[in-house]
Amino acid sequence: MYTTREDDDTLRLNLLKPTVCCPWFRSKGHQRSFLLFTISLLILSMLAGCDPSTEELEAVDYTPLSRDDWKVSTPAEQGLDPMLVAKLYYDAAETETIYSLLVIKNGYLIAEQYFHEGSVEQKARIQSVTKSYTSALVGIALEQGCLASLDQKMMDFFPELAGQITDPRKNQITIRDMLHMRAGYPWEESTAELFEMLYAGFRPSLLVNVPLVSDPGTQFEYSNLTSHLVGVIVARACDTDLKSFAQEHLFAPLDVEAGDWIQDWEGYNNGHADLHCTARDMAKFGLLYLNDGENEGKRIIPADWVRDSLQTYSEDAWTIRVGRNFNDIGYGYQWWSARAGDHRFNFAWGHGGQQIVLLDDFDIVIVITADPLFGQHGGGPWKHEKANLNLAANFIASLPSE
Repeated sequence: MYTTREDDDTLRLNLLKPTVCCPWFRSKGHQRSFLLFTISLLILSMLAGCDPSTEELEAVDYTPLSRDDWKVSTPAEQGLDPMLVAKLYYDAAETETIYSLLVIKNGYLIAEQYFHEGSVEQKARIQSVTKSYTSALVGIALEQGCLASLDQKMMDFFPELAGQITDPRKNQITIRDMLHMRAGYPWEESTAELFEMLYAGFRPSLLVNVPLVSDPGTQFEYSNLTSHLVGVIVARACDTDLKSFAQEHLFAPLDVEAGDWIQDWEGYNNGHADLHCTARDMAKFGLLYLNDGENEGKRIIPADWVRDSLQTYSEDAWTIRVGRNFNDIGYGYQWWSARAGDHRFNFAWGHGGQQIVLLDDFDIVIVITADPLFGQHGGGPWKHEKANLNLAANFIASLPSE
């Protein structure tokens, strides 16, 4: 995610006044008529080039690979217009950084394609999509009894740092505040010093040194440090490392083979980012949430936790423009929500445009992986991230209203 407010969605057409010496331009009326005629032709040509033809869409191939880990079907068999799906994949092929695009409907993999460096075996660095996995592990930890309540205080899990706290507000931060991104810690992209800290790597003691910018529980402040500390809390409460806990209670029950999960300076898996997964395994995680925490009839995450996680606790959580179909962006328990056209959806969102999108009304999961753009920020990378984010949103907006 980026700080730039650059908006490159507006196309400006500048036409110069004709200077050709020709009998046709002897009068100003003729010049105006020619100018209007030229503008009309340009507009028509632009409009004609906006959407692919029926023949072009019919040529798009998004047939899923036949493997043992997913039941496959087609959009038509699952009640979805194949041409809308074809348009999604046509648009995806026009982007520059996407790796994979999968669509699941009614529990079936109905569309799949890989681009650029992507492949079915690729374990992509899913960036902040990791936060949604960490949130799931909090729910499981509560169910397992490692955690007693979301109202437990952050500092209860860092007793060795208690004597170093100089801001008494930090003693009031709860796990609930942290899941809501309302702990009060700042967004790391807000200052050069914090940005350097983000890429230098976290350690638990940063909770002491990083100042709060708002009172706990009062204001949405997107903070990677906060999410990382949530992961540390789960690891300490359950007396294990985060990846081992996830392997036993989440990955293995889903038959998922997670890749690397990068650790901080003290050996804690990053709760905010850097998990590596295949697109197909990400789709399993998305479907788990769409099915209220069940996988093939087996309960993995409490249903109440899934429902609570996907609520909107902070409205207008992201105010930087993404696209015309990306509106009313909110935040739950480390899950985002937004509106595209007439449809509300939830999504896990990672730097570069990584996404797990949940569209409950249509029983659809969309997965996108892309170049993680590690260390790249600013207008250029944000342009690529927006393109990937808008793929899913534009597709959702094109779906029929009930």
